[in-house]
Amino acid sequence: MRDNTVVVHCFTKAGMLFMLFFILQGCLTGLPVYAQEVLKWQQCVSEALQARPDLAAAEASLHQAEAQKKITASVERPQVNASLSGKRSDSTQEKLDSNSTFSYSVSASQLLYDGGVTGSKVDASKETLNAEEQAFRLVSSEARLSLRRAFVELLKTQKLVVLAKEIEERRRENVEFLKLRYEAGREHIGSLRRSEADLAEAEFEVAQAERGVVLAQSQLSSALGRDERSSLIAEGSFAVEGFSEKAPDFTTLAKGHPEVLQFEASTRAARYEHEASKKSLSPELSLNSSFGRSSFENWPPDELDWSAGFELSLPLYTGGGTEAAAAKALGAVNEQISKSRGVYLEVLDTLEERWKNVRDAAENLKVQEKYLESANLRSTIANAQYSNGLISFDDWVIIEDNLVSSKKSHLNAQAQLFVARAEWTQAKGVGLNE
Repeated sequence: MRDNTVVVHCFTKAGMLFMLFFILQGCLTGLPVYAQEVLKWQQCVSEALQARPDLAAAEASLHQAEAQKKITASVERPQVNASLSGKRSDSTQEKLDSNSTFSYSVSASQLLYDGGVTGSKVDASKETLNAEEQAFRLVSSEARLSLRRAFVELLKTQKLVVLAKEIEERRRENVEFLKLRYEAGREHIGSLRRSEADLAEAEFEVAQAERGVVLAQSQLSSALGRDERSSLIAEGSFAVEGFSEKAPDFTTLAKGHPEVLQFEASTRAARYEHEASKKSLSPELSLNSSFGRSSFENWPPDELDWSAGFELSLPLYTGGGTEAAAAKALGAVNEQISKSRGVYLEVLDTLEERWKNVRDAAENLKVQEKYLESANLRSTIANAQYSNGLISFDDWVIIEDNLVSSKKSHLNAQAQLFVARAEWTQAKGVGLNE
């Protein structure tokens, strides 16, 4: 299932309670209700693509690589220069007259042969650009995971507020019920005090959940790339579709991962740089030509000057620098090969681990659903039994605590599955805009 299918199609009872909570919160705090900004997942993606600083930095690095490729390739093209000069000279000696010189010219040169040095450097710049493109994909993938975690965390804390208020109301009803039994002489003061302590804990958890919402809102604002903190509401649900139990082809996924492709491109770039360093002892041949006009005293100049020829240069001895440069480039190739292999193995391990985590989280959610169903049923039966004196307070409160615990565990299991799926998506290298 794709992440962007997580939307709310209808208002459930919990959803209505949640919206009511935020409306009441706005009234109590004096904040206008319209200050709450409701965001769906796809809206978050669109905003993050434009505002996240890590994506902007990666894009700037990509543009630099594109410019460097053009700079390297420009050596193969003709180089044309124009010049204009004017000069006036004079002397304090009376016998010497002043004179002026004017000239303008255009010169051009074209590299014909350099042993393939420039061609290898151009190929290296292309692979460097390819590596930067993969690096951008990698940053985009990590940005997606960061944003997804923040979105799910806000969604979970919102639901936790609703759940905490439900538990608080249930605890309050239990206190009233215990007061009646205590006043009727059917329960001792210790049971009433325990029930009151449970209510105090529930009230604390409501306040704690509300503070958690504020923190999650701030974290989502940062994940969106916003400088200012915003009062946000994440709109979505934890409903999920089935996940295939068949293990995917981890090898194929790892080979297509942007980090693996990035290091492979860097390895190829290092090979081309090594080739260029080996070819640097080759002769270099280029054509040169120029034409222009010059004259003394007169403007515009009327005397035509031109020249054409070739230039051949051959390095004979560089003091060992060329050989050392080639050896250094070979070392860089070997380094990139080893790093590339190491990255591939790491990505392969991560894929297998993240897929396992998704399977575990999906099965754990099914288990927690069964626990919640049984806890609800046991609570209904226990309430009737305790009212009729068929079970003790200690047995009844254990069942009540178990229901509260099951509800929290079920909510955590839902959020854990969504985070696990987001981590699996990131492990495959899926970008924010994919």
